[in-house]
Amino acid sequence: MSHRSGISNLPLHGGRAPRWLFQRMVKLAGAVTEAVIFEYGTSEFLNRISDPYWFQAFSCVLGFDWHSSGTTTTTCGALKIALNPEEQGILVAGGKGRASRKTPQEIQEVGEFFPLSEKKLDELIYSSKISAKIDNSCIQDGYQLYHHVFFLTEKGKWAVVQQGMNESTRYARRYHWLSDSVDNYLNEPHNGICCDLHEKKSLDMTSLRSYDAQQTSLDLILDNPKHIRKYFQKKPQIEAKQASLDNFCPKLTLPRHHPVLDTDLSPREFDVLNKAWELQPGSYEELISLKGMGPKKIRALALISDLVYGDRPSWDDPVKYSFTHGGKDGFPYPVDREVYDHSIQTLKDSLEQARLEKKDRYQAIKRLENLIQPDNN
Repeated sequence: MSHRSGISNLPLHGGRAPRWLFQRMVKLAGAVTEAVIFEYGTSEFLNRISDPYWFQAFSCVLGFDWHSSGTTTTTCGALKIALNPEEQGILVAGGKGRASRKTPQEIQEVGEFFPLSEKKLDELIYSSKISAKIDNSCIQDGYQLYHHVFFLTEKGKWAVVQQGMNESTRYARRYHWLSDSVDNYLNEPHNGICCDLHEKKSLDMTSLRSYDAQQTSLDLILDNPKHIRKYFQKKPQIEAKQASLDNFCPKLTLPRHHPVLDTDLSPREFDVLNKAWELQPGSYEELISLKGMGPKKIRALALISDLVYGDRPSWDDPVKYSFTHGGKDGFPYPVDREVYDHSIQTLKDSLEQARLEKKDRYQAIKRLENLIQPDNN
C-alpha cells in the first residue's frame, strides 16, 4: 500500500454547515476515526487522512457537499472537536484563517500529554511552518493558503491538510502531506497530487527539475544580492527632446525596462535579500525558511537563475492525478484497483465497526455506496 499526499481542486461555495448537520458530522467523524484507530492504529489514520481520495470519500460519508471547498474546512473542524489527544492519541491543530496561526502554540501545548521532547516539538512546529511556506511560496500555482491543519500522533508522526484559494477562479486547492513520505521538503514532497484543474503555468521550486535553480538562487544570495539589483531597477524615462530609435523606425518598439518580474522589487524587499546574505544560509531550504522570503522574492531569484545562468526552474503544474482514482480509458493513469478497493474497504469497515446508532450507520454506508456506484458500472 503506497502512501499518498497531494492536491485537490474544489469550487468555492458560500455559507456554512447548518448546526444540526455539523453536530452529526462531529459525532460520525469521531466514531469512524476511533474505529480506524482501533482496527489499524493511529499511523494508518494519518495515511488515510493524507490520501486526497480517502479524505474526499470520508467527507462525503459525513454528509457534507461532495465538491465544495467547505468540505476541507468543515471536515477538519469536525475532527478537531471530535478527537481528544488524551483519549485517541491524536492532536488536530490549526484551522481556517486566524485559527491556522495558532498551530505552533497548540503543538507546543500538546507536549503536556504526549511523550515528546522539546527538540521534537520544535521539529514538529518547523514541519508545520515549512509545509505551509512551500505550498504558498515555492509552489506558485495561484492559490493563496487560508486553511492549515496539522495532525499529530503521540509517537511524533504527522500529516498536514491545507487549502488555498484562487481569487480569480474562485476555486480552492487542497494540499496533503504525510511525514512518512517526506524525505526532503524541497524534493517533490507530494507523492500523489490530485485535482481536476491543471494550471497552464505554475512555478514549482520543489520539482526535481528545479534543483539547479534552487542552488543558483542560493548562490545569488551568498554572493551578495547587490549584484542582481540591476535586473529589477527601473530605467529612467527618456526625455521627450532626446531622439530614440522610435523616431527613425516607428514600427520598432523596445521596452524601456526588461520585464524580469511583473513588478520591481522595492528597496524594502531588497533589504530582505540583504539580511539573508548577512545570515549566509547553508541550504535552499534554510533560505526560503527565513522571515520575509515570500513568493515574490523566491520567484525573482528563480527568474534570474534562468535569465543569467540558464538554470531553468520547472513551470509545470505539479498535478499528477485526476480528482478520482483514475480513468477507465487509462488517462491520466489507469485505475489502481487494489488501492481503490482498499480505500473504500477501509472506510466501510470503519463504518460498520463504529459505535453509532443503526440508522446513522446505515445512512453513512448508503452515502458511501452511492459515491462508488458509478465507478462499478
